[in-house]
Amino acid sequence: MAEAKKTTSTAKKSTATKAAAPKAEVEVKEEAPKAAPKAKKAKTGNKVATITPRLKAQYESEIKKALNEKYHYSSVMEIPGLEKIVVNIGVGDATQDAKRLEEAVAELAQITGQKPVITRAKKSIASFKLREGQAIGCKVTLRGVRMWDFYDKLVSIALPRVRDFRGVSKNAFDGRGNYTLGVREQLIFPEIDYDKVAKVRGMDVVIVTTAKTDEEAYTLLDLLGMPFHR
Repeated sequence: MAEAKKTTSTAKKSTATKAAAPKAEVEVKEEAPKAAPKAKKAKTGNKVATITPRLKAQYESEIKKALNEKYHYSSVMEIPGLEKIVVNIGVGDATQDAKRLEEAVAELAQITGQKPVITRAKKSIASFKLREGQAIGCKVTLRGVRMWDFYDKLVSIALPRVRDFRGVSKNAFDGRGNYTLGVREQLIFPEIDYDKVAKVRGMDVVIVTTAKTDEEAYTLLDLLGMPFHR
């Protein structure tokens, strides 16, 4: 009888083990599909859509080819292009009123879409009541997409809004392929609201190119739509 009971209990344990096994398999199969969508979603979420600026697309498709045909470069890497654009505003009256500098910083940020950097005096000048290290202006250095967008806005919208505009000078190159343009009013930019401007200010726009000569830089900017005086 004892042996029969042992056999019966062993059979029950074996049956219980076999019954438990399918449950474990079912649980594993149910968990696997849940993890898959998360990995797929993360992979899809990592993709960031990029939009190429209109002027940069034109440069890549048309202007580079035109420059190569004119100057016959030995390598595609020698074809000049835009490297960066520096926009600078000098605020001389900031020495008497710090609020003027804040206004200039806010307007430059609106125009360029980038936070400006405060520029400070390198030395003290007693006649101008200027101390070394005192904030006297602000500037922004644009590269990449913001550079292309700003250049496109400058030549297509801002400069044509200048009163009695007849074109920009051809003689503002520095001998190394860089061009400096002076703007008398910030009001020519569409982001600036005339009613909210406390004081009309000018700014300097320095366009830095990879061209080795002024002639190549002139051709590049001309093809990019810079309205030079004819």
